[in-house]
Amino acid sequence: MRTLLALHPQGVRRQTLALRAVLALVLLFAGGVAWADPLAGVVIVVIDGDTVLFKPDHYGAASRAFMKVRLTGIDAPEANQPHGGAATRSLKAMTLKRHASLEIVATDTYGRKLGRLSVGTLQVNAELVKRGYAWAYGSIPRRGTSARSGSESFGASSRGPDVSLRELQREAQRARRGVWQDANPTPPWVWRRAQAAFAY
Repeated sequence: MRTLLALHPQGVRRQTLALRAVLALVLLFAGGVAWADPLAGVVIVVIDGDTVLFKPDHYGAASRAFMKVRLTGIDAPEANQPHGGAATRSLKAMTLKRHASLEIVATDTYGRKLGRLSVGTLQVNAELVKRGYAWAYGSIPRRGTSARSGSESFGASSRGPDVSLRELQREAQRARRGVWQDANPTPPWVWRRAQAAFAY
């Protein structure tokens, strides 16, 4: 059979294409496994209430390399927004210069890694929502409901928040923690749109 394949150019071409396809699949699945494992490292900078610079341990002590990470599933107030400074301080208190574990789930259009951050047993993304310093991402109340209401109905979103994050947000609202001290806090996505419109 090999003799026939060697003599027939199409047989060789097919064999080469098949080997390339198998190699591509192996590399694809091997790459997926590598990202599934959490990374151990240190938070070296807290940029704002939901963004950090993370240095994985495997980069080495002398390395200046780091990852910009946006905490997934949450949206914290912007730095120039009411409670933005408090959200940043809360994230710093939990993570800055501490050894942490990062589970990367995606990369956004800005090249930032999207991930879940843990310090010991503390789930940082969830803790920010629990403290009232972040909204569960995608938790936009349906028209006609108040953002302060404890029984709001969240609009459907293809990238809606985790059920436990929504419950933590409701708990923070009921307890009037963080941003929920205000009667009607402005969500960060609304604030950003207003700031962008004002800039023009």
